Amino acid sequence: MTSQQAQNRRSSRMRAVWPVPVVALSLAAASLAGACTSHAAVEPHAPAPAARNAATTCVDETFGAMTVPQRVGQLFMGAVTPSRPDQQKIQLMRQYHVGSVFLAGRSSAGTQAIRTLVDGLQAKADTVAGRRVPLLVSTDQEGGRVQVLSGPGFSTMPSALVQGGWSTSYLRSQAATWAGQLRAAGVNLNLAPVADVVPAALGRNNAPIGFYDREFGHTAATVTPHSNAFAAGMAQSKVLATLKHFPGLGNVRGNTDTTANVVDSVTTSTSSSLDPFRSGIKAGAPFVMISSAIYSRIDPKRQAAFSSTVIQGLLRKNLGFKGVVVSDDLGQAVAVKAVPPARRALNFLSAGGDLVLTVDPNLIPTMAKAVQIRMAESPAFRSQVNGSVHRVLTAKQQEGLLSCG
Repeated sequence: MTSQQAQNRRSSRMRAVWPVPVVALSLAAASLAGACTSHAAVEPHAPAPAARNAATTCVDETFGAMTVPQRVGQLFMGAVTPSRPDQQKIQLMRQYHVGSVFLAGRSSAGTQAIRTLVDGLQAKADTVAGRRVPLLVSTDQEGGRVQVLSGPGFSTMPSALVQGGWSTSYLRSQAATWAGQLRAAGVNLNLAPVADVVPAALGRNNAPIGFYDREFGHTAATVTPHSNAFAAGMAQSKVLATLKHFPGLGNVRGNTDTTANVVDSVTTSTSSSLDPFRSGIKAGAPFVMISSAIYSRIDPKRQAAFSSTVIQGLLRKNLGFKGVVVSDDLGQAVAVKAVPPARRALNFLSAGGDLVLTVDPNLIPTMAKAVQIRMAESPAFRSQVNGSVHRVLTAKQQEGLLSCG
């Protein structure tokens, strides 16, 4: 492939729902980020019980009206290329009730062109009980060499390494502006910020992050406040943010997009490199993306995306994350090529994941059918999947996408 195609593939695959409504998330994250500046922190306020109950009722109502195929469709995010939308793939995703899309590959068409595309996609979103259940529309808008959307209406974002040299108050302000541009384009979920800590000694020898200057800095003390500030800015403009790539890609050399058997032999369940994730989750992070590397000092037998030790144990139990766990690419990434597509989806969901991301939508029928079969065979798996669907729908409710009368 050409170098541009390779770069597009990398950008399309370089990619977590906060258990509180977006308003509370914005305040909580802003408070955390502001604590690192001279500005007074904003105290978060919990939503009133009536508001929480209304949201829960709407999620339950929507879930209850769904067919099994519609519920399964909420577990998938398929890629759409903005510059060349493939109508056959879009129709395939509609056929399988896919509830989220990922804008993959570079586009310099600007906000209005992306908004036209997204509006067309939203018009084809599933209808449940006479009401449309809108899509989560995501992209990789980190900055530097990983900025999928550009052109009129979009700022040129510097790399995260540059952003890490800014004050957290300025970064939060800039992130709010960038998120506003995403909202104008119809994008409601950003697969950013990168919370990975790349040691200075490894630097650009770290292929997935350091090579592209995708890290905010080389220590947890730098990455943590800047990752929080970026997420707070996203929340301020009502775009859901994603902490990635848990439990961190900062200590590896190989890129899971292009390399098999990528192993982190450094990170443990108590490493300081987990601090950005821990802090972001405490602030109310809505999404966490799981890495496809193997962490030999946490679970040497399974890739993180397929490890209940990583997802259920470390992320859910130890760090207390209650939001949506999204995979890194399970479609074309070389790291998962040895695992049959159906098994990739089943392994990820069984391990505790919620949202399967694939840049190859053609794999969704095989994956979705396998999930439906397993649900029919296993009450425990069915219960687990139902919990995942609830988390995805809760994210949509928090984003104001669900409407219940």
